[in-house]
Amino acid sequence: MSIDRHLVWLRADLRVTDNTALAAACSQRNTEVACVYAITPGQWRQHDVAGVKIDFELRSLRALSKDLDQLNIPLLIIEADDFSALPKMLGELCQQHGITSVHCNSQYEVNELKRDNHVASQLTELGVTFIKHHDQCIVPPGQVLTADNRFYSVFTPFKRNWLTRPEAQNPMVCARPEKRKSRFVETNSLPTVVKGFAPHIAEKTALEWWPAGEEAALTRLAEFVENGIRFYDEHRNFPERTHDDGVSRISPYLAVGAISSRQCLNAAINYRRHHGDNKGVDQWISELAWRDFYKHVMIGWPHVCKHRPFKLETSHIPWRHDENDFKRWCEGKTGFPLVDAAMRQLQQTGWMHNRLRMIVAMFLTKDLFIDWRWGERFFMQHLIDGDLSANNGGWQWSASTGNDAAPYFRIFNPILQSERFDPNGHFIREYVPELRDIKDKSIHQPKPSLFSTYPEPMVDRRIVKDRVLGHFKNLKSLTQVDPQ
Repeated sequence: MSIDRHLVWLRADLRVTDNTALAAACSQRNTEVACVYAITPGQWRQHDVAGVKIDFELRSLRALSKDLDQLNIPLLIIEADDFSALPKMLGELCQQHGITSVHCNSQYEVNELKRDNHVASQLTELGVTFIKHHDQCIVPPGQVLTADNRFYSVFTPFKRNWLTRPEAQNPMVCARPEKRKSRFVETNSLPTVVKGFAPHIAEKTALEWWPAGEEAALTRLAEFVENGIRFYDEHRNFPERTHDDGVSRISPYLAVGAISSRQCLNAAINYRRHHGDNKGVDQWISELAWRDFYKHVMIGWPHVCKHRPFKLETSHIPWRHDENDFKRWCEGKTGFPLVDAAMRQLQQTGWMHNRLRMIVAMFLTKDLFIDWRWGERFFMQHLIDGDLSANNGGWQWSASTGNDAAPYFRIFNPILQSERFDPNGHFIREYVPELRDIKDKSIHQPKPSLFSTYPEPMVDRRIVKDRVLGHFKNLKSLTQVDPQ
């Protein structure tokens, strides 16, 4: 009697628990299962994937390989420059080992959808069943629709509907698969580095801030739920609370799939069941809904994957493309302390606090009036948690070009933001050593006497609003609608 052999094609789902594709492949006991992961450096370059994220992904793969080995499931690594070679490579792998089906979890970006269609065609020709599973979103895309079956473009009604879905009320988490009785192939070598993708942060920082693997992800989630989630609504906007569970720092693990959003939601719901209603829990669940929402938008309006604004009329905005000003922003030398501290945090840790992402994005797009796509790309090239839909959604929100975006006349004042969200200047002092000796609140707006060691403000904020309003008002079809 022959044994069915299944292949699980891993992408952004580097875990064994609550992995829908892996659970499906292992649903029958008397089957042999292997996993495969494709290294595609040329594609990563096209997608501006950060070296720090690739390093985290490789470290996560090494941890995953050990977890899979305990289940008698080998992990295979294949290498191709880009997606175009994968249909043939996966087809040959299936033929070589007599694999009858390939399981994978859906990805929703345009290039990834095309890749999967080509792989499906190739495998079908070879008589291999290709099965895709919904896994990335808590509620599968296309199931949260308006009354007339359209995709939501505004978050609040989307979330209201999303919260009524059984998947959001009682998320079902797949159990860890049972150990296989036998295997048909052995794990091959796992690379420790991919040429051209060295992380830009120190190894010590990477290991301390971002220990890799499913176990590390679950530990971080448990610590946040125990110590921080109940205060999340109060602490989430204050970057100095980063180190004491004021925020979860789960996003890198979600980005590579070392943990699922269902596991996160399940943990939050369980906390609420035991401790009662809590604004912190509600706010964190709302952030998980935002994550689903941005993927939902990407599917409903795929042009946002192609460097185009959601509001197509904003394509005519004459953004500046000043490389010198952009360089100062990238390096954290704008003369606005909180902006500079945030950009230096990104450079040093591969991550940035969410409130700071909004502040620096709005500074680039409104104060400097530089093309939001420059900032979007820079973030992807440096973020350990780089995610196309969330990153694009955040940048278009700040630039007022996206769906449910900040109205164009809303312009953050970086000094007031600093005074409000880093009132004692602790975060600024951590990342801007030039200002560490300033003891009072003048750290938010340094005096000219400090400009020998710290740059002068690079823009006169008195002209910012007039410039922004002037350009946006020229777009006749743009209306002043406050986000709901």
